[in-house]
Amino acid sequence: MNSEFTIAVHSLVLLAYRPDHMATSDMIAHNVCTHPARVRKVLSCLRKRGYVTTKEGSGGGYLLSCDPAEVTLAEIYRATSIGSIKPAWCSGDEEQDCMIACNMADVMEDIFTEAEVQLLAFLEQLTIFRVLERVRVSQQSKG
Repeated sequence: MNSEFTIAVHSLVLLAYRPDHMATSDMIAHNVCTHPARVRKVLSCLRKRGYVTTKEGSGGGYLLSCDPAEVTLAEIYRATSIGSIKPAWCSGDEEQDCMIACNMADVMEDIFTEAEVQLLAFLEQLTIFRVLERVRVSQQSKG
C-alpha cells in the first residue's frame, strides 16, 4: 500500500465533509499533514478520473464532483495504488539450482496477487461516505 491511497481517501473525505466549499491544495495538505505538491499530484490523478474538479486562480481550488456514497475505496485504490502491495524486490533466483530459490519469486507473486484481490474485495464494501461516517463516530466517541 502506498501513501497516495491514504492522501486520496483523506482528501476526498475532507471534500465530502465540505461539499459546497472549494479547498486549496494548501488547505488539504495542512489537513492531511503533507506537502501541497503531493496533494496536487494525487488530486490530479483523481481529477482525470472525474472524482474532483478544479478552479484555477484566486478563490480556486478543488471541489468534489462525485457522489461520496457511490465511490468505493476499491476505485480509489485502483486509481492510485494498484500493484503496490507487492514489494519492488523479491527473494530468489531462477538461475540457482535450488527448488526454493528458483520458485520463490513466482510463488510470492501469486501470494501478493491473491492478497490484492482480497484487499480490493474488502475496499469494495467501503465508500467515501462510509469513511466520513466513521470519522464522525470516532469524533463523537472522543467528545
